[in-house]
Amino acid sequence: MTAQTINRTAPRASGDRRRPPRWGSVASQAFLICACVLWLLPIAFALYVALRPYSETQKYGYVSLPHHLTLKNFSDAWTQSDMLHYFWNSVLITVPSVIIVLALASGLAFVLTRVNVKINVALLIVFTAGNLLPQQVIITPLYRLFLQIHLPTFLAGSGLLYNSITGLIVINVAFQLGFCTFVLSNYMKSIPDEMYEAALVDGAGLWTRFRKLTVPLCRPALAALATLLTTWIYNDFFWAITLMSSGNKRPVTSALANLQGQFVSNQNLIAAAAMIAAIPTLVVYVLLQKQFIAGLSLGSSKG
Repeated sequence: MTAQTINRTAPRASGDRRRPPRWGSVASQAFLICACVLWLLPIAFALYVALRPYSETQKYGYVSLPHHLTLKNFSDAWTQSDMLHYFWNSVLITVPSVIIVLALASGLAFVLTRVNVKINVALLIVFTAGNLLPQQVIITPLYRLFLQIHLPTFLAGSGLLYNSITGLIVINVAFQLGFCTFVLSNYMKSIPDEMYEAALVDGAGLWTRFRKLTVPLCRPALAALATLLTTWIYNDFFWAITLMSSGNKRPVTSALANLQGQFVSNQNLIAAAAMIAAIPTLVVYVLLQKQFIAGLSLGSSKG
């Protein structure tokens, strides 16, 4: 009876393996392939333009078969725009901004979620509402405010918050703090209350519970936010152009404008410089890839 049962069920199992895929699965895979192609096409085209000489694209057009590929645009972009100097400016802006935002946001989120204060909900709403405010709306009063705030010379050579790296750090911290506080507060709510109760029974104070319990458990969220913040702040162009007048103090994204002439723009050179400028963000993503992917599913397993 056992052998007959196996013989009867074997064709069904074979038939199940040969069953054609469902139309929904095929459509979803086709959609993902199309989305990947549309996402990668501009990057591939920029790389293609960067590898072609300017004289060739001027003669045959940008959408044409290549006759010669070269890396000269990359070397010229590196030397003509002084990218190493502007890379250092971006580091001076991005690294302190990310550290300050994560430090302040983790402390604020801990207070909002683990300290019973009546205005916790109102504060969280304020932080969330700040993310909905367009930057262009407040640029005029913000510009005047930066011209009025004085700083010590060791923080700003001009003596003002305007036209200083400190000013860009301040504005990036101000605009990114609300989003990070909102994300971290939601993540901290998923931490079981029993862990804090056990730590409280062991005599752990508020600072100890934050430093030794909350921060280690929030490492995936902090790593994911660090990746996002590095990309956003590093790629910022609006604040660097608006709140800084000295070109040698601007980050690398605004340095790409130095490659544009008044009447003629070498798009091949600009494309090569843009590809070079994108390398640091790719390095950060590769280094924090596991933590970033883990951070994308924060709270998905709760409940």
